[in-house]
Amino acid sequence: MGRHPTAIVEDGAVLGSDVEIGPYCVVETGARIGSNVRLHSHVVIRGNTEIGSGTVVHAHTVLGGEGQIRNVSAPEAKLVIGAHNVFREGVTISAGSRKGGGLTQIGDGNYFMAYSHVGHDCRIGNGVTLSNGVQIGGHVEIADGVILGGLAAVQQFSRIGQYAFISGLSGVSADVIPYGMAVGLHVRLGGLNLVGLRRRGIARSNIHSLRAAFRAIFLEQEGTLHERARHAAETWPDVPEVQHVTDFILSDSKRPIAPARVRAEGQDEAP
Repeated sequence: MGRHPTAIVEDGAVLGSDVEIGPYCVVETGARIGSNVRLHSHVVIRGNTEIGSGTVVHAHTVLGGEGQIRNVSAPEAKLVIGAHNVFREGVTISAGSRKGGGLTQIGDGNYFMAYSHVGHDCRIGNGVTLSNGVQIGGHVEIADGVILGGLAAVQQFSRIGQYAFISGLSGVSADVIPYGMAVGLHVRLGGLNLVGLRRRGIARSNIHSLRAAFRAIFLEQEGTLHERARHAAETWPDVPEVQHVTDFILSDSKRPIAPARVRAEGQDEAP
């Protein structure tokens, strides 16, 4: 284990094997850091934070700070981070809040670029990418494989389904379906994240079914959104990707589902 002489590691912090702690870092009492974690300079790890093995934390990052809520104290709140994450310069992630259940949770293998922020009580899955300056409000749920472009912002209580893509400078004030591609100040679905689907090795036949389901759910006019989603679930019962989308739409949520952009007659939902 390497520890720079200017670093402060308080009594009661638990460090795994081969942890590297750089200049002017602060690791507070109660923090738990897994093996092979590297903290670059000026990193602050609050005492309510757990970090999984192999994670790299760059300069001026603060992990486990109090939720940015007025007049709310939650000394028991935690931040739990999985393994093999990368947090670039100036990242901030808040712990949970008493009202929100007391836990912010980050999965494995995520990459958070410089000055991105994750608010209190968020749940972020595995393999998520936050580009520079992305801002995530409290109580947000982001599933596996999501990519958010630079300076995108996500409103409190929103959900983003697995392998969705959020364009840079977008504002997410509604739930984005799995595999969706969303863009705009108040995001609209521009179609499906076809590049992401192909990179994941999804079968061409499944992609075709998913595109047909997308058209049936979002571009048809008859019935409500939930009625169209239920019909799509019945029409493509053996296509897991369609079921992911319909389950997402039909589940309880505090936010509406992001709608599709209006397109000219005959225009497909994606190139």
